[in-house]
Amino acid sequence: MNFTRADFPEGFVFGTATSAYQIEGHRFGGAGKTHWDSFAATPGNVVRAENGAVACDHYHRMEEDLDLLADLGADAYRFSTSWARVLPEGRGPVNEAGLDFYDRLVDGLLARGIKPAATLYHWELPSPLADLGGWRNRDIAGWFADFTATIMDRIGDRLWSVAPINEPWCVGWLSHFDGYHAPGLRDIRATARAMHHVLLAHGRATQVMRGLGMQNLGAVCNMEWSQPADDSPETHAAATAYDALYNRFFLGGLFHRAYPAEVLAGLEPHLPESWQEDFGIIAEPLDWLGVNYYTRKLITHAPGPWPNYREVDGPLEKTQMGWEIYPDGLRDFLIRTARDYTGNLPLYVTENGMAHADSPDLPDTARIDYLTRHLNAARAAIAEGVPLKGYFTWSLMDNYEWTLGYEKRFGLVHVDFDSLQRTPKASYQALSKWWR
Repeated sequence: MNFTRADFPEGFVFGTATSAYQIEGHRFGGAGKTHWDSFAATPGNVVRAENGAVACDHYHRMEEDLDLLADLGADAYRFSTSWARVLPEGRGPVNEAGLDFYDRLVDGLLARGIKPAATLYHWELPSPLADLGGWRNRDIAGWFADFTATIMDRIGDRLWSVAPINEPWCVGWLSHFDGYHAPGLRDIRATARAMHHVLLAHGRATQVMRGLGMQNLGAVCNMEWSQPADDSPETHAAATAYDALYNRFFLGGLFHRAYPAEVLAGLEPHLPESWQEDFGIIAEPLDWLGVNYYTRKLITHAPGPWPNYREVDGPLEKTQMGWEIYPDGLRDFLIRTARDYTGNLPLYVTENGMAHADSPDLPDTARIDYLTRHLNAARAAIAEGVPLKGYFTWSLMDNYEWTLGYEKRFGLVHVDFDSLQRTPKASYQALSKWWR
């Protein structure tokens, strides 16, 4: 790594991230069923039908994992809370063991001098709410606001930062149009409602937290740099449509109180009645924005119905996920986001990392190179005047990678999923030396 902490602005925050269902072990501690449990149990949805029932057993190994964070030298730790762990039915009776778990987590971070950065929802919806339509049902904004009040009343006084929902594109489009994540739908009407309601729920949760006197509230959007695969007008239009759906839809709602015309061309007939009236809630003022970035996509025109695009295999080096390694996209997103949406609002890289087939005794040079190149892209954005205030790697440890089960390894720490032994990788050691 060809830089030091001194090459970043004073106070720049370095950290790492995880999510609840991917590491905790959902069958422990009285957590309720989620739509990911049923999605994973349906043949063909997940590699080997693997689920998050045990995952990394962070539920029982929390102290060990927090010590790994401290030894890494992380300034902050971005974790998520499980709605079904706190409210097993999604509404109604509280699971006190769930609240106690997050209480201990936050206190454990603070005792080690690590800033707790919470995300309220990272994709595991309680099954009883999925039965009522989940993100298709407008009532979910109220249900989510109630969950927010419950969990934040317990831990909100000690958090450094909070974002309501991780990666709304995955909650809305990937899960309801592509059918690739739970609930596994391919329905344009469901998609339009889910994409709108996830922003409405974000706004309601933010209002609840403001009412509790909380500060440093933000949003986290995933972004993929979109480039046309050739120079034809049709391909350029397809790449623009992909960018609008993936990146500009959610930023437009949060910061411009409007959705891009390229998206409304397909979704507007299916959006809920009077959807425009919700922007006053959706655009609740924020204190920061998080950008999750991993890759770019080459896009070409596709015949047939809207949205008329498809991905093309690109020529660049790829990660274990098959994603191209394109650090310039991170720089360009940070510059564009500040210029077109957020202005002087602080930005954070809230996720960035690579899946790589590895074992504890391998040098892990590919991951070190990936992180180095993307941290240099972050430095380049700062040099262009972007108010970037922090960078979080994904992920602290190998974990459950949703539809791909336990095959894809993003961790700085290797996890043996038979013994659950944790072994820091060379990338962990490199960051530990550099962060100090």
